[in-house]
Amino acid sequence: MADNRRFHLATRPEGTPDSDTFDLREVDRPEPAPGEALVRVLYLSVDPYMRDRMRAGESYAQPWEVGGPLYGGAVAEVVESNGAGFEPGATVVGNLPWAEYASADGSDLTPVDTGDLPVSTALGVLGMPGRTAYFGVREVVEPKADDTMVVSGAAGAVGSVAGQLGGLQGADVIGVAGSDEKVEWLTGDLGFTAGINYETEDVRERLGELADGVDAYYDNVGGPVTDAVWSHLNVDARVGICGQIALYNDEEIPTGPRKLGKLIETRARVEGLLVRDFAPRFREATAHLGELVARGDLGYRETVTEGIENAPDAFLGLFDGENVGKQVVKVAETSE
Repeated sequence: MADNRRFHLATRPEGTPDSDTFDLREVDRPEPAPGEALVRVLYLSVDPYMRDRMRAGESYAQPWEVGGPLYGGAVAEVVESNGAGFEPGATVVGNLPWAEYASADGSDLTPVDTGDLPVSTALGVLGMPGRTAYFGVREVVEPKADDTMVVSGAAGAVGSVAGQLGGLQGADVIGVAGSDEKVEWLTGDLGFTAGINYETEDVRERLGELADGVDAYYDNVGGPVTDAVWSHLNVDARVGICGQIALYNDEEIPTGPRKLGKLIETRARVEGLLVRDFAPRFREATAHLGELVARGDLGYRETVTEGIENAPDAFLGLFDGENVGKQVVKVAETSE
């Protein structure tokens, strides 16, 4: 009997995905093989990088197969263990299908311990986005006291944490976001020095008014915002390329201003960032971020969409800037 709902990739989108990209199927609940656990999904993560997995070409993430399940970070509760190393009722996190129930090898699951915080934070401030910000700031962008640091996509899951970490290291942080509400959250609640609404303000001009150049740039979006920031780079600036959401839906990457010549003038360093490169140090990052949240030094927000059937809407909303902080989909209640 089909007692499980699961999303599959219906077709490879051309340009911006839409509802026809996703196929919600009723399937059987899986039986865990030896070494596996059957889990009930509680929260799904939807993230911009998933757009790249819808393409056929090679990328840093393996593409999804047309007709195959969609996968992403998820928090789940163990229902049954077939030698997976977890007791029923344990809360775990792993890369799981967009489904109500899934089976996974025990070695691919990690226990969730978020303390007094909601278990959903294992997908946000204490999960992949938080760790991405942690290593991107500490190892790539390296803001120092009195530096001017700019963060694009600053009200998202990664950018909001990255900007706060830069501020804790003494930098003056300018966040670029897409609404006045987001800018107010950054400057009012999170302690950013200033914010720019790229929808209503000229980013290049506003940066010139706010700062004497940019020493550190944490880039989550690419496109016109990055073009604007580039013109303000200081000598020895550090640029971390974390995401390019402004370009993910383009079938052909547009040719913007030629930017490499600026690196000769500034001797700036530009480095790409993949958080999986830091996997041996994930525990370090999660522990540090948890301490900061507990002390009140690191704020976060979640945008929660209810119901697995609404996962595509949550994902598509990322490209319209609908989320503030981390976007998650609540699939089921935690058993008490």
